[in-house]
Amino acid sequence: MSYGIYIGRNHSADGHAWLAGYGDEPSSHWLEIAPRTQHLPGAKVEVGVSPTADLPGQRSTIPQVAETFRHLRVSYSYYLGVPAPITNGGLNEHGVAVRDIWSTSRKALIQMTPPDQQGPNYSDLARLVLERARTAREGVDLLAALIAEHGYSCYGGNSHIIADPNEAWVVIEFAGAQKLWVAERLGPDSIRASRPGYIGVIPDQPTDDFLFPEHFISFAKQQGWYDPAQGPFDVNAVYGDGKGRWDGVAWIEDEMRQRAARAEKIGLHDMIFAIATERLTGDTAGYGQVVPLVHPRHDALRVMWHAPVGPVTAPLVPVFMGMTDIPLEYGIHRYLTTGESARFLDERHSARNGDTVSHVAQGAEVTHSAFAVHKRLMHLAFQLQEPLLGEIDAHWRRLEHQLQSELEDVSRTAEILLDQQEDRLARRFLTLQSSTWLQNALHDAMILGEAAEKRIRNRGALNLATTPMKPQQVW
Repeated sequence: MSYGIYIGRNHSADGHAWLAGYGDEPSSHWLEIAPRTQHLPGAKVEVGVSPTADLPGQRSTIPQVAETFRHLRVSYSYYLGVPAPITNGGLNEHGVAVRDIWSTSRKALIQMTPPDQQGPNYSDLARLVLERARTAREGVDLLAALIAEHGYSCYGGNSHIIADPNEAWVVIEFAGAQKLWVAERLGPDSIRASRPGYIGVIPDQPTDDFLFPEHFISFAKQQGWYDPAQGPFDVNAVYGDGKGRWDGVAWIEDEMRQRAARAEKIGLHDMIFAIATERLTGDTAGYGQVVPLVHPRHDALRVMWHAPVGPVTAPLVPVFMGMTDIPLEYGIHRYLTTGESARFLDERHSARNGDTVSHVAQGAEVTHSAFAVHKRLMHLAFQLQEPLLGEIDAHWRRLEHQLQSELEDVSRTAEILLDQQEDRLARRFLTLQSSTWLQNALHDAMILGEAAEKRIRNRGALNLATTPMKPQQVW
């Protein structure tokens, strides 16, 4: 389902906007740096869903651009049959951040979706924006153009938040293969959470703050779903689930408005709270991201705070656009990776079936999986919420305060190197520093996990029932 939250710059203690969120997927997750890449003329990109997806379709190709942008992203291996690798978004070198969030379409639109649907899926759209957009508005225009020309493949409807340091947009893409989409602009005074993504009342025609295709309202009239005599066009009521803001969305939006009303306004640790609170975050959250939407003097200094699982029991650690690589521990492993249960780290059967060999390098697989280690810690804490959940949360939040204080000096040091055109040294420094932070956090998680398991075993409190234990959530 996923979750995203945008805070406009007028509510920010630091004078810049924020975008944060996580993905909800039952599979492995790993952190990646996608480099800036040149592509040959005539190159194509495969997009869409397959005949085996929950809402089936046909894979197709679209033209590749001459150059795709560098970006940070989290990838994962399964959701409703969408072909892997999949991403919900991240941050690119131009400061465009993307969050993908589920947004169910009207039941009739889902039923209208043909079994041979074609066009980019939700992950394709998120990735293509990261690869091609220099601003949030460019991202919206790109989605609109892609859907108009190639269609849209869905599992029932979806949405994206696309943000840059100046503005953000909520974009909803609807099921039914009718090329229906709508976008709402978020500005400096906005506080918007999505889960699911929602847009309410829109004007009769596109404006600077609302965009949609020419047939968006007329199609609803033709279907008998909207009568102008009954009032303005409410997107959620006409094309969505008709529920408006869900309880979790209403709770966190109201909570963040209260925090914004304080003299100190909203800072990093408020954004971390918004995606780490146990009221909103549990096992389904596969990772966490917080992005400060700023334009530093050098693109290499753009930062995305990353948690390898839901940050209810994991820390968010800064990673830099200028890093040259990610620690193997935070990369892909076989744990919960779809298809790996039928593969070996052995090639003896590959002659008769090439897909019997693991897609994970042997050297990577022998490292600790940050995703698996933090998942273990999560479920230890959930079995003894009092006192473990509070203790682990306090430990990670203290670590984040420490990292925030160190981040300023690290960024300033790298900035001095970049000002002197010492790009190689700056990138090496950023890689070394962030990798050290990530590895230290992983080491802490391993120690906390060992201690937590012993405490639970000593109490005879391991949960061996078929019903998992977890905090009460608003969702």
